[in-house]
Amino acid sequence: MTRKFNVLVVDDEPPLRSVLQTSLSARGFAVEEASSAEQALEIIPQRAFDIVLLDVNMPGMGGLEGCRRIRALMPHVGIVMVTVRDAESDIVRALDAGADDYITKPFRFGELVARLRAVLRRTDSGETPPALQVGNLEINFERRLLRRSGKVVHLTPTEFDLLALLMRNQGMPLTHAKLLSSIWGPEYREQLEYLRSYVRALRKKIEDDPSQPKYILTEPWLGYRFLNPSESEAIDSEQ
Repeated sequence: MTRKFNVLVVDDEPPLRSVLQTSLSARGFAVEEASSAEQALEIIPQRAFDIVLLDVNMPGMGGLEGCRRIRALMPHVGIVMVTVRDAESDIVRALDAGADDYITKPFRFGELVARLRAVLRRTDSGETPPALQVGNLEINFERRLLRRSGKVVHLTPTEFDLLALLMRNQGMPLTHAKLLSSIWGPEYREQLEYLRSYVRALRKKIEDDPSQPKYILTEPWLGYRFLNPSESEAIDSEQ
């Protein structure tokens, strides 16, 4: 990280807040704590936070309502939800409430830091650059051109739009409904097989082994996430 990012950790468990305070501070983050969503809403207007790490299951207001209110107060702040649940409905509700990402307890610390950095890249980078290189892929958004290891890859217009959306949101989970409505329109929100067929086609064109994808990863019951393979390897090496 080129600068110290301000993180607000919101959790009703003091031991976990303490561990996150120590661990994130050691990684160069400036960390503050809140024990409830209500306390977070009092603190947030007084500070310039870059990202909020927010527990879903807390007494009182709860994380989902807290997320909605934080998003209303600070439209551009990054929000990562922490939950012990991994059910589809809980994750979708968190993303619908305005969260940028989620992580399920118990989590690996390396994975948490990677999720935070992915959100910070999106919220801190401003406008999307005209071109982006990830691994051996280079996409030019303005020229609508994709190269893999320097060679042009032919994509249909829809394939390009889908890949561009995924790459612009590198590291972020995108739900089936979000992808379908963004690329094809709201009337396609339930057409999951339609989306899957395009993802299969993209994987054949950009993955070394489409059966074991490194770029376009499936988020079970939820959607897809575009990752940089080198970052995934770095997460594993930190464990």
